Amino acid sequence: MNWLITGVGSGLGRALAAAALARGDAVAGTVRRTEDAAAFEALAPGRARGFVLDLADAAAIADVAGAAAEALGRIDVLVNNAGYGLVGAVEEASLAEVRAQFEVNVFAPLALIQAVLPAMRARRAGRIINITSVSGVAVWAGTGVYCASKWALEGAALTLADEVAPLGIKVTNIEPGGMRTDYSGRSLRRTQQVIGDYAGGPAHAAGLILAEHGGHEPGDPAKVAAAILTVADAAEPPRQLLLGADAIHYATRHMARFQAEIGEWAPVTLSTAFDPT
Repeated sequence: MNWLITGVGSGLGRALAAAALARGDAVAGTVRRTEDAAAFEALAPGRARGFVLDLADAAAIADVAGAAAEALGRIDVLVNNAGYGLVGAVEEASLAEVRAQFEVNVFAPLALIQAVLPAMRARRAGRIINITSVSGVAVWAGTGVYCASKWALEGAALTLADEVAPLGIKVTNIEPGGMRTDYSGRSLRRTQQVIGDYAGGPAHAAGLILAEHGGHEPGDPAKVAAAILTVADAAEPPRQLLLGADAIHYATRHMARFQAEIGEWAPVTLSTAFDPT
């Protein structure tokens, strides 16, 4: 099986690439620096191919995807893994920060999907796996822009799953909870603007919690990687897969609240139809 995985320099991307290589697969992985590409290729010479890619460079994405397919012969599985977080109240985020978040977390994955789909359609086979987050299912105050980017990718990918199912292509959104990666370190940014009225409230708590829990998150990247391998091998993979007890907790809490509000407000919901004539 041949993989294209973004963000293999560290964290989950590195763990997933290592797990795929360990079982004999071939992996094309994107990194941000030339030296990281060389280090990645040293993991399995001939089967690990590193490509330098800035996911904010939309023009380079198709070229890298094409080069990866040429290097490996074909791409069986695309994993959109790379991304970053942004903490701060929605009001504190500048539009430039919002656009930058969406450029990497939404537009780059969509560009990669569009780059690999023609060959997958031609073969009537392929897997697309998006690493979103439980934040793509349940929101967390103080991470609104990040949540919005994950919800956007979730929505596009779930729609894509319906569109490509008749063509033999499977799409899965992986929704992990907290993992012991560098997410709360170099993969986390904070809004430049800080508004005092939010001090001590939930909008600023997220950044503090992430900093305090860095290195103590419950999720094991190696076990998440093993779960993703299982999904990639499954004849009928799930379209959404929560990973981690914390992911289940936050997702089910959100769904229960939504379900309760649907019932409570059903009379208002149903009041909007034209009266029968």
